[in-house]
Amino acid sequence: MHYHILLTQDCNSECRYCYTKSMDEENELNKKFKFDFNCPSKFSADVGKLKSFLDNDKEAVLVFYGGEPLLEIDKIKEIIDKINVPFRMQTNGKLLDKLPAKYLNKIGKILVSLDGNKDRTDYNRGQGTYDKVMQNVQLIKDNGYKGELIARMTISFTDVFDQVLNLVDAGFESVHWQLDAGFYKTDFDEKEFAKFINSYNESITKLINYWIIEMENSRVLKLYPFLAIVDSLLKNETAKLRCGAGHSGFAISTDGKIYPCPIMNCMEDFVAGNLDSKPEELKKFNVEGKCLKCEIKDLCGGRCLYWNKTKLWPEKGDELICKTIKHLISELKNKMPEIKKLIDEGIIKQSDFDYEKYFGPEIIP
Repeated sequence: MHYHILLTQDCNSECRYCYTKSMDEENELNKKFKFDFNCPSKFSADVGKLKSFLDNDKEAVLVFYGGEPLLEIDKIKEIIDKINVPFRMQTNGKLLDKLPAKYLNKIGKILVSLDGNKDRTDYNRGQGTYDKVMQNVQLIKDNGYKGELIARMTISFTDVFDQVLNLVDAGFESVHWQLDAGFYKTDFDEKEFAKFINSYNESITKLINYWIIEMENSRVLKLYPFLAIVDSLLKNETAKLRCGAGHSGFAISTDGKIYPCPIMNCMEDFVAGNLDSKPEELKKFNVEGKCLKCEIKDLCGGRCLYWNKTKLWPEKGDELICKTIKHLISELKNKMPEIKKLIDEGIIKQSDFDYEKYFGPEIIP
């Protein structure tokens, strides 16, 4: 299984859709769920115990996560020195230049938070962020990093086509995006979000058309929301919750407790176990409610466990989010004859759609 390890709850960014909203958010979740407010800010569990836990899972993959994991570089070094598993990381990229290449090169995939071009990224994440992150990305490439670099976008504007292409032009062959929708109770405006959805869906259609044109030139970009769905359609595969939360992926908190998802950190209602547990004995969590009867469940999987369980937006808001998913899946299904023809003609290969599940991209935006 894949395990996100929360090395710290601290962060060196104050992003509009994370820090700013969390400061404004009503204490709504505390009314519904029990929280452990004594959870330490930094990873304080014994690394030896972490090793013993992971040794019991022969397919364990460890994903460095936060907060911002690179605020805890010494802990990353200690873990890599003592534990022999594949490593991944999700980072805002501002400190990528601080981790020595010896350690960085042992992290096979790195998700770097960028929201598109310089103006968009700096608007969301702070002035100077884009240039600093791009400088660091180039630096680690120059220093020999050969792993996969994924631009991980948060989408709060409708121009996903333009922003994804900007990142592709900047050198990212792999891109994932997540809608900033359904994660805070106070940010739903039905009229504005409905308007957003219509424009966003138009941009997704445009991006899918571009993706197919690139395939005609024998290039299959790893646009993860497209890639994973097409992979399932090619294999006639039924998908569980695509991020893996609660069934194939878990989050190890700073105190060693284990939760189904990093965003559910310290939510006592969702404790799956701890580092004394056997991996196979961790409590499983499944999506519920309308997702179980949805016509696209076998391809969507339920979007997000946290979103499904907390139900922070009203039903109308969730329906609008689901409208984007149904549009995405419908548009990709419509392109399957073209994709299969390109495979049959040898212009691309079915294996071009292979990807590692559960290491970070949620797949369904």
